[in-house]
Amino acid sequence: MRIINNPNLYKMLASFVMVATASALFNLLVEAPSHSTSSSQTKAKSTDNSKTQPLDLIISLSRRQLILYRGNNQIKTYPVAVGRSGWETPTGNFQVMTKLENPAWMNPFTGKSILGGQSDNPLGKYWIGFWTNGKTWIGFHGTPNPESVGKATSHGCIRMYNKDIQELFHQVSVGTSVTVMQ
Repeated sequence: MRIINNPNLYKMLASFVMVATASALFNLLVEAPSHSTSSSQTKAKSTDNSKTQPLDLIISLSRRQLILYRGNNQIKTYPVAVGRSGWETPTGNFQVMTKLENPAWMNPFTGKSILGGQSDNPLGKYWIGFWTNGKTWIGFHGTPNPESVGKATSHGCIRMYNKDIQELFHQVSVGTSVTVMQ
């Protein structure tokens, strides 16, 4: 066997080996798993893709329901309380603007505040705000009066059972679509 001492040939061979090795490694890492994906892995991937679709909140004032959608799929329906006469919940298309845990509440008549976390705070432990005129806010919140859910009793807000608002709070984010319709 004759050994050739040619530095340019060595560089060219080394480049070829590196490209061939990188190509083989790429095939092993990328292409091979796609050939061996089981049907359960395929189903899991398609389910995960559905989780990337945005959430939409639809409030039906007449039915006093909040319907949670992910894409075109209805995920869950919650009973809610809505604004009473003179304090109607605004209709239209909105989006979540703020989320707070243990929000403070200010009485719209007296200006008296109740700190967050207090048992007599009418907002409960979670607040999801979706409308404001710059002074007044409308949003989803819990309630210390669960018997009010399903009725038109609020000052425009969407009251929910405390367990339901807690669940919703951890699913939505700022920017989530909120549609309020009759």
